[in-house]
Amino acid sequence: MSTDNHKKLDPITLAVIQSSLQQVCDEMDLSFSRAAFSPIIAEANDRSDGIYSAINGELIAQGALGLPVFVGTMQFSTRVLIEMIACGDVAAPEPGDIYIVNDPYLGGTHLMDVRFAMPYFHNEEIFCWLSNTGHWPDIGGAVPGGFSANATAVEQEGLRIPPVKLFKRGQMDKEIYSIICSNIRVAEQRIGDVKAQSAALLVGQARLDELIEKYTANTLSAAIAELKIRAAQQMRQRITEIPDGNYTGTAYVDSDGVVDEPLTIQINMEKSATELHIDFEGTSPPCMGPMNSVLATTQSSVYLAMRHIFPDVPINAGAFDPLHIKDPHDTFLHAKYPRPVSGCAAEVSQRIAEAVFAALVPALPEKVTAAPAGSSGNFALGGFDPKRNSSYVMYQLSGGGYGGNHDHDGLTNGCSTIGISKTPPIEVMEQYFPVLYREYALREGSGGAGEHRGGFGIQYSIELRRGEATASFVMDHGRVGPQGVLGGKDGMTNSVTVWRNGEPYTPPHLSKDQGIAIKAGDRVEVGTPGGGGFGDPANRTAENIQHDLDNGYYTQQQIDEMYGLT
Repeated sequence: MSTDNHKKLDPITLAVIQSSLQQVCDEMDLSFSRAAFSPIIAEANDRSDGIYSAINGELIAQGALGLPVFVGTMQFSTRVLIEMIACGDVAAPEPGDIYIVNDPYLGGTHLMDVRFAMPYFHNEEIFCWLSNTGHWPDIGGAVPGGFSANATAVEQEGLRIPPVKLFKRGQMDKEIYSIICSNIRVAEQRIGDVKAQSAALLVGQARLDELIEKYTANTLSAAIAELKIRAAQQMRQRITEIPDGNYTGTAYVDSDGVVDEPLTIQINMEKSATELHIDFEGTSPPCMGPMNSVLATTQSSVYLAMRHIFPDVPINAGAFDPLHIKDPHDTFLHAKYPRPVSGCAAEVSQRIAEAVFAALVPALPEKVTAAPAGSSGNFALGGFDPKRNSSYVMYQLSGGGYGGNHDHDGLTNGCSTIGISKTPPIEVMEQYFPVLYREYALREGSGGAGEHRGGFGIQYSIELRRGEATASFVMDHGRVGPQGVLGGKDGMTNSVTVWRNGEPYTPPHLSKDQGIAIKAGDRVEVGTPGGGGFGDPANRTAENIQHDLDNGYYTQQQIDEMYGLT
């Protein structure tokens, strides 16, 4: 990039290009969701699209509609792909090629998050990479849906795909596709998701063509470089709001699904001038079960937590520059093959964010909330529908309460900390799968008490209408609820009960289990966590207490106990 081009950029042009790059990603996101077959993508929006540097895979732009946890992971996976191509371990790209990869140890998350990456060529050179991630409802493995709560090796979780060209010069490699389909359930449905995922990248390619035609490649490159500089400056400016010093935060994972003991996440932050140095000393060692986190997800979890705290900082690689994260070697936050990792993106990532919030709330009480529900509520149901004479895999995630903050109560039934994914509409789920939702309601009483209470989780009950199926759960906050801060109380814990033949069954690991056999008439009941309370409950106004009571959010007994009225 030339200095002359850099100097010619005026603020208006720079702002327009910044918005245009994000709009490219937004259009890719919408195209992906609208064309996908799976409800988890089409309805729940468990996906993300972005633009990445051709040199080192750094994030250039991500849409506002994509999952925040993928901000970092796709950057890392694109970087690894570029490095593997340079070393000759992966075939060199040509126009029209699209690579597929889900290997968690190569900058990923869990196996169900399948990433596509396409080189964007201009004048026969790679200008940038377009990449997206979509949550496939099944990737093989021991249980339908891939959330194997008892896995002790990644092979038990499903098919691990290294970076390979699924599309070569615009044509899908049917042999590679057949290998993938031969190792996953309900394979006949994947073609819709594959075509939607690849088409989204082509939408991005067309929009970038228009941008380059309008502004030229040199101007676009100069703008990208300047936007990175400015994002770093803005993040550094926000970091100055934190007083210099050391900050610590702790969060706990219920168990790893195999050993029934909690795992500790200890985060230590040293703030000096405009930089934050972060380490995880004191965190539990690698675990046997699937709650290990790969390094890319661990680092991305810190990024997304800071994004929650400083939402006005633009999303690109520059925003990460002032955040210096020490590699958490020898902890369960740096999983290496063959450690199982199915819970890393959906659950452990949220515990990491919770630890960041706990560390910084004393320093930034007007910006940081009490702990949110912090669980995606992963519930998978797989079986055979005799009416349709076909197999199915149903996957559902759930919302929960957000933590209270300095000026208002927490959000009720909010999406998970790591993303914007939402529960698919009940009507859609009942149409696709042989289930009946007996209840889907606010979980009264679940928000933690405080001057500003936590938001409420939800309570749902799903009955299997016909056939037989197996249920699996990878959730968290079943042992200890989301933590309150500054005197606030913890939110209510997660709750899972499976009713079989009229008898209740509670998983030994509270909200983690797999392969639970059920038949028609059996049902699954789940209550998601409420958010933690913010501030001393004694300071809650009488008006707000009466409002909660009048609306049935708490019983009179709960109100009396929470606010010391007896």
